[in-house]
Amino acid sequence: MKMFDIAVVGGAGHIGLPFSVYLQNKGNNVLVIDPNKKYVSLAEKGNPPFVEKSFKPNLENALLKGLKFTDKIENTSGSILFSLDDRFIFYSKLDENHRPKKIFRHEIGKSIKEDLLIFEERTPAFTVSIGISADEKYYFINSSDHNTSEKYYFKSNESLPKPKIVRKREKGIIYSVSSWGGYFYIHTNKGAEDFKIERSRDIEASKWEVFIPAKNETMIGGLTFLKNWIIRSELNNALDKIFVRDINSNKEEELIFTDEEVYDGSISHTQKDRNTDLIYISYSTPKTQARTYLYNLKTKEKKLVKEQIIPTGHVPKNYIVQRIECNSDDGRKVPLTITRHKDTPLDGSANLLLYGYGSYGASMSPSFSSTRLSLINRNIIWVTAHIRGGMERGMKWWKEGKLLNKKNTFNDYIAAAKFLIEKKYTSKGKIIGMGGSAGGLLMGAVVNKAPDLFLGMIMAVPFVDSLTTNLDHSLPLTIGEFDEFGNAKDNKDHFDYIYSYAPYNNIKKMDYPNILITTSLSDNRVLFDEPAKFTAKLRDYKTDNNLLLLKTEMNAGHGGKSGRDGAIEEIAFDYAFILKIAEKI
Repeated sequence: MKMFDIAVVGGAGHIGLPFSVYLQNKGNNVLVIDPNKKYVSLAEKGNPPFVEKSFKPNLENALLKGLKFTDKIENTSGSILFSLDDRFIFYSKLDENHRPKKIFRHEIGKSIKEDLLIFEERTPAFTVSIGISADEKYYFINSSDHNTSEKYYFKSNESLPKPKIVRKREKGIIYSVSSWGGYFYIHTNKGAEDFKIERSRDIEASKWEVFIPAKNETMIGGLTFLKNWIIRSELNNALDKIFVRDINSNKEEELIFTDEEVYDGSISHTQKDRNTDLIYISYSTPKTQARTYLYNLKTKEKKLVKEQIIPTGHVPKNYIVQRIECNSDDGRKVPLTITRHKDTPLDGSANLLLYGYGSYGASMSPSFSSTRLSLINRNIIWVTAHIRGGMERGMKWWKEGKLLNKKNTFNDYIAAAKFLIEKKYTSKGKIIGMGGSAGGLLMGAVVNKAPDLFLGMIMAVPFVDSLTTNLDHSLPLTIGEFDEFGNAKDNKDHFDYIYSYAPYNNIKKMDYPNILITTSLSDNRVLFDEPAKFTAKLRDYKTDNNLLLLKTEMNAGHGGKSGRDGAIEEIAFDYAFILKIAEKI
């Protein structure tokens, strides 16, 4: 068995927890060990960092047994990048609040006391990372918070890196940079709310030519480069599109994945060498399992190389997927993705699971999930509400669902529930709400405002004591989220607004639906005391006899229990709750 001489041990899946890097005299690989000691991941020299490889539980004991480490780097973010000549590794270190603030270069075989600090970010809300350009000629250091970024660069062959700034940060301006084919490409929202792409031969040029122009309420994605091709993405109305440009002819075409209207598609490289016409294209839809094809960009021929296997069997034609829109209370149209069994009646008798998130600009992709079939096959309709706070309709969609517009997120969700009742997909009191983290904030705010619409709620690691957390600037995430939720400590308008919707502060003496709340003791994003406080107060205030359950994992983080079995167990618990309150078991 191959042994490893650089090991990273820490909180894989526990974002924000520190990793330790163990070093020997020579280093060929990076070993990442799950904190629950069940799985490891491997990053090898010459490959992108963190190429995940699954191992059996407790294999790391065998991997580490007998290895004698000569040095140890503590409190890293866990993200390691090898230099092209394999002489160095770049890593970021966390500050006392678990925020990556410094970039170091370590020479393999030397003492960590000689590690070179090449960049330090001093603004409290900003965190840092490092990557390499598509042509591997430059390293780029990213410093950013949720809605502002700044980039620095240095050549990959610099013996003593001295990062230079690309463009100075401007509040609300996000950008990224890469280089290919003699051009620098910048992906930015400056003067283009939903982003555009510019390019220049000179990274220090004052004027760059527009390569991909902005489009209203359409997110312009980044670029993937091959020798003869440039591939990019767009997101509009909660649907992705992929475009392919022939560099030689400058002709661009949309890449068609499937004839289904609603799908989630992606592309990936087939090899490290970019002198190829071959890529992998993958897609799934809410009713069609994931499929991956080897695709020839020149001939447009494709060959199926992998299809997700559903052990119990799956027939896509037995399911119906719809993309419809409903009006929110202010007239904005909210996209809904509906998945149901073809035999499920649309007479109001069906239960319906309404999933939502609506924060941080995160868009909900219409992808396949085999676990959802357990509910859909029992005539529970699954609906994803693409509410404001995400970016399904561009940056404006995000801006209309954050800060002093946050209540739009909740109103969109309630409007979706009422619309689905009106159209006979379900009935009042037969909807099960589901959301986690900031989606748990959504559930908490909604259940305080419109409890009678719901049969039940599942609130996973819910951000329900949002005002108290916002007031505590020592927590790892608070300062970095001022532009998402506001700063209640220093701004009275923000305090009053957050107080008006914060779930804990708005619990009332009234009937509530059945509620399942889950949390984890080691969650350092949403501390376990938030759902615990919310549950205790709700038990005191609610006037009904419905279920109110608090489930606390004693050895897990924000993402729940580690490992495949742990994830399945958590889904099974949630679904058992759903099936019980829907009287299907």
